Amino acid sequence: MFLGYACRSCGAELRPDQATYRCPGCAGNLDVRPDFGKASREAISQSRDPSLWRYASLLPVPVPDDDSGPLRAVGGTPLVAAPRLARRVGLGRLWLKDEGRMPTASLKDRASAVVVQRARALGKSPIITASTGNAGVALAAMAPCAGIEPVIVVPESAPPAKLAQLAVFGARVVLVRGSYDDAFALSEAAARELGWYCRNTAQNPFTTEGKKTVSFEVAEQLGWRAPDRVFVSVGDGNILVGVHKGFRELVELGFIDRMPKLVGVQAQGSSPIARAFLAGSDRIEPCTTDTLADSIAAGNPADGARALAAVRETGGAFVIVSDEEILAAIATLGQGSQVFAEPAAAAAFAGLEKCELGPGEEVVVLITGSGLKDVRAAMRAVRSRPRSIDPTLEALRAALAQKEGTP
Repeated sequence: MFLGYACRSCGAELRPDQATYRCPGCAGNLDVRPDFGKASREAISQSRDPSLWRYASLLPVPVPDDDSGPLRAVGGTPLVAAPRLARRVGLGRLWLKDEGRMPTASLKDRASAVVVQRARALGKSPIITASTGNAGVALAAMAPCAGIEPVIVVPESAPPAKLAQLAVFGARVVLVRGSYDDAFALSEAAARELGWYCRNTAQNPFTTEGKKTVSFEVAEQLGWRAPDRVFVSVGDGNILVGVHKGFRELVELGFIDRMPKLVGVQAQGSSPIARAFLAGSDRIEPCTTDTLADSIAAGNPADGARALAAVRETGGAFVIVSDEEILAAIATLGQGSQVFAEPAAAAAFAGLEKCELGPGEEVVVLITGSGLKDVRAAMRAVRSRPRSIDPTLEALRAALAQKEGTP
């Protein structure tokens, strides 16, 4: 299913049996090297499978059984045209890749589905991950479909909606009095000491293999071409790395003719990668996080170096946005495109609004998760509140007239 691994830090190429997580030589993050021997753009285009498994020839894991529930249904999210928002920001064409339509309402389903299939192939259980919520929820939903027990380590500050999903899916959940970085370190230690399989972002190279499929879908949905730019919200950096790997592989295969410029967007209270980029430095200084966008709160980003390199290689950029700009973007996306984004997802559009782009450019904004993940933040994003009225037509007319500013 795959040829082995490649380390971009030291250049090592490894057989499948020479590594599981990071590079044994330099501890760098690894890329999986899939076997593309049977890959065909025409065969993919003719596939009737609407899920990410239509790209099985580009993936390093087997396709799940048809009765694998949500594990078999991941992917196939819509690329939503947003002409009103395009006019607002002065673009020719703007698309929103709405990952909130996934089985558990976030892009993290892609990573968890592929990692679970890898764990199944290795015969590994339990599987553990650190998460601010979305990755854990995705694993909690996918792992049982493969007969694997999920263990989720989550900061106790995670939004209640995400904790509710974890509880409903029946995962073993541990709340940590600390940050995502604390949860990450604890889960790595547990995997090492207990011999469990670890799904952690960047540590497990198969997370990137799942996330890269969003690029495959974007390219195919655009008629096998790349947009000019892709805006991606960034926490630990792994989604952006996956987006880059997906487009890069399509170029290498001749499926598309060029790379898009990648624009990473970080919250002001969690922006170590963006600050390194803006300073022209390769050194990413860890920080203490302070942002309402919990899904991109990573003070010591596990895949920061590769995210930084991906942006530079494509001629892209990093943008920093405030929590106030993120909240405004939630409302703008909802009212301008009817896409409901959680704070971390809306950050990507907030970043777009701060950039000056050409009117002829075509841009894709990756909406990584549904606003239903954090309803409290959504309520903060809207200024108006519904008014209560008596159940009479006269009261309804008066209320509507007042809202519209008419006498």
